[in-house]
Amino acid sequence: MTAYEGMTAPGGGTASGGVTTAASVTDALSLRLTFVLFLSVVVVTLFTALLTAPQRDEISEFYLGNRDMSPLRNGLAMCGDYLSAATLLGSTGLVALTGYDGLLYLCGTVVAWMMVLLLVAEPLRNSGKFTLGDTLARRLPVGQRSVRLALAICTLTVCTLYLVSQLVGSIALLTQFVGEPSPSTRTMIVVIIGSVVTIYAAIGGMPGATFVQVIKAVMLVAGVTVVAVMVLHRFNWNFDGLLSSASAGSGLGDAFLQPGLRYGAGPIRKLDFFSLQLAIVLGLAALPHVMMRLLAPRRTHVLRASVVWAVGLVGFVCLMAGVLGLGATAVVGRETISDIDHKGDAAVLLLAHELGGEILTAIVSALAFITLLAVAAGLTLAAASSLAHDLYGEVIRKGKAKETEELGVARLAAVVMGVLGMMLALLAWGTNTATLAFLAFAIAASAILPTIVYSLFWRRFTARGALLSLYGGLLSSVLLVVFSPVVSSTPDSMYPGSDFAWFPLQNPGIVSIPFGFLLGWLGSLRAPAQEASVYDDFEVRALVGADQK
Repeated sequence: MTAYEGMTAPGGGTASGGVTTAASVTDALSLRLTFVLFLSVVVVTLFTALLTAPQRDEISEFYLGNRDMSPLRNGLAMCGDYLSAATLLGSTGLVALTGYDGLLYLCGTVVAWMMVLLLVAEPLRNSGKFTLGDTLARRLPVGQRSVRLALAICTLTVCTLYLVSQLVGSIALLTQFVGEPSPSTRTMIVVIIGSVVTIYAAIGGMPGATFVQVIKAVMLVAGVTVVAVMVLHRFNWNFDGLLSSASAGSGLGDAFLQPGLRYGAGPIRKLDFFSLQLAIVLGLAALPHVMMRLLAPRRTHVLRASVVWAVGLVGFVCLMAGVLGLGATAVVGRETISDIDHKGDAAVLLLAHELGGEILTAIVSALAFITLLAVAAGLTLAAASSLAHDLYGEVIRKGKAKETEELGVARLAAVVMGVLGMMLALLAWGTNTATLAFLAFAIAASAILPTIVYSLFWRRFTARGALLSLYGGLLSSVLLVVFSPVVSSTPDSMYPGSDFAWFPLQNPGIVSIPFGFLLGWLGSLRAPAQEASVYDDFEVRALVGADQK
């Protein structure tokens, strides 16, 4: 078993292109109930997204939405932007199959949100406007257009990889009902999901996407809470009893609750896991759709409270995912889960079926579809905003585009992103979607994060350093993955018959992230005096800030 087998991205799709649970998990009643629930939520959210769509031709409303929302609503939207079907299906399955190591994997997500809270949230909001490109333009006025172009390329790459993993994940979720789907069925599912996502982003803008994220987050928190309560009630609210039953159900005894079951097989596996966790923790702080959400609150204290809510909500969902994973092992049994789906994605569905029959199984399945769809909408909007504002408005039109013109380009860019995502998802069927999602995290951590950190906190950082960080981090991440076991040299590789892998790890973060920071430092060693002097005014704005009108 490879280091990624059975693993899912913290906010991404399922790990290897297909959930092979088929009829052993769901039956005709579950399928019908899931379809009705999913369709009902889609119809309601689409209708509401159209009602809440920007009514004026103002790009600020399209990009940032309602800037006066309460901290709780903002926190729910941030939580909804990040958590997806992987948390509900993949993370619980990882805990169910690997015990302690699966719980350790969940901790990375919570630590990542702490990084956002402590490192970038407030200074980024204080210094930004609509996109991260605005922050870099204020910090690096000399060469700002070339920096915006590089940032737009990185943003488009990250969002496309992540979006494709979501859409391929929608096909993977379908297989739990009908088995391996035919090409026409795959096309239909991707087109339907992709079209709904495009409508959310192109017409609803940030107001519509925010409503979807809030509804999704509330449903996800409520759903995992209900199932977790049922699990704990089954064991008389005795957590020690749950752990003992999970150990017994695993067939591994005490080894199930000790480290090393998944990540202890040699130094390469341990190093690969560290590289993965590094990419997750640092990559979250630079994901484009998360960055856009940080710019939305009008007041600084609202942003602080919003991120605290997001940290708490994400941490709570991860805690409940751990309870569900242990509960699945205790109630269903590790061997049964592995026999039905060796990746573990079926664990929570099997648990739901044991605890609540077809109705609870349908509810959990519908939640998985909805969470996946909401994250895809956020990614599409983030990519469209960067293309319209940074690339078109500032690079091509040099800041002279009218608001109505830029808004039209933003809506068109959302449609283009949706179509591009659908086409690539159909081409990528069978590809390990966790690889796409983890590569997106690695690129964000290797290219975008060094640029953010240096811009906010280093006086001598220059446009040349930003370009080297952005392009160097992007290229190094992609090249290391191309020449890794992900692409060749193993039976689970994309090209198992070939062998051109010289990089031993499946995630490049441990190398590409320091490389991105190193390039930014090297490119800024001889900083022009006029660029360094800009930092004084920028620092005051970033660290002190001001409430915006």
